[in-house]
Amino acid sequence: MKRLALLIPALVIAVALFLSSIFVVDERENVLVLQFGQVRQVRTDPGLYFRIPFIQDVVRYDARILGLQSQPLEVTPLDDRRLVVDAFLRWRITDVERFRQAVGVEGVRAAQIRIERILNAAIREVLGSVPSGSVLSEDRTPLMNEIRDLARREARTLGVDIIDVRLTRTDLPEQNLAATFARMRAEREREAADEIARGNEAAQRVRALADRTVVELVSTARREGEIIRGEADAERNRIYAEAFGRDPEFFAFTRSLTSYERALRGENTAMVLRPDSEFFQFLRSDGLDRSALPAPTAAPEAPAPADDGDAGTDAPAVVN
Repeated sequence: MKRLALLIPALVIAVALFLSSIFVVDERENVLVLQFGQVRQVRTDPGLYFRIPFIQDVVRYDARILGLQSQPLEVTPLDDRRLVVDAFLRWRITDVERFRQAVGVEGVRAAQIRIERILNAAIREVLGSVPSGSVLSEDRTPLMNEIRDLARREARTLGVDIIDVRLTRTDLPEQNLAATFARMRAEREREAADEIARGNEAAQRVRALADRTVVELVSTARREGEIIRGEADAERNRIYAEAFGRDPEFFAFTRSLTSYERALRGENTAMVLRPDSEFFQFLRSDGLDRSALPAPTAAPEAPAPADDGDAGTDAPAVVN
């Protein structure tokens, strides 16, 4: 019984020691076995492995691709125009033993700090050798590849591989944005003023051409109208002359009738004329030749009225 009582604790201790000596390596990680801080084993293949309990420690590192977003960095390109740049970097641990020696016990966090420094130095070196127009252009792939290659060479001492570098933002600093926008606005306003001036000039030319065309058309129309009117007047006068030549008395009669029609309209106009006025020539005559008729018999004379100062004067005729 005493042996059984001693055997069971020993068995439990042995099982515990056996289990503590076993460790599993996942396909997503790399493992280092350390003994008193020194690397004894490097396990990168997945599987079941053994270590010495209480003497050897197991340190695990992620074998997957890791990402790093850099802090905004202000750089000065070749044309001394300052820019604010952000970059995103993807990296992976390739040499676990060298990585452990480079970063120590802090691991990935210390590696990210050092990788960001390497990235910032590469960005300053590459972007400082080109003008700002190349940095702000849409095709920045050659610049990003150059930054990646430069950072990759520097990061090899850490046991890591820089897979890719991307510039996520390239903007002007806040203090330069207002001045840049003001300059851009002034340039656009100057271009707009030039366009407006050219448009006004073209409009003036069109208006002047239209005005000149109007004057020419009106002058031509008036000249042709005067010519036609003159020809019509000449034709009218010719017809009048021909009619007058054929029958002057009839012509005079028709003209008198026209005058009567115009003068004797129903308007509030009064004319004071003598009865023997030439205006009433055709109203006094019936159109017969009076020279062939016998002279009328004289009527007896009426007694002369009293002399009131108007004797011997015919009374005027009033026509309304």
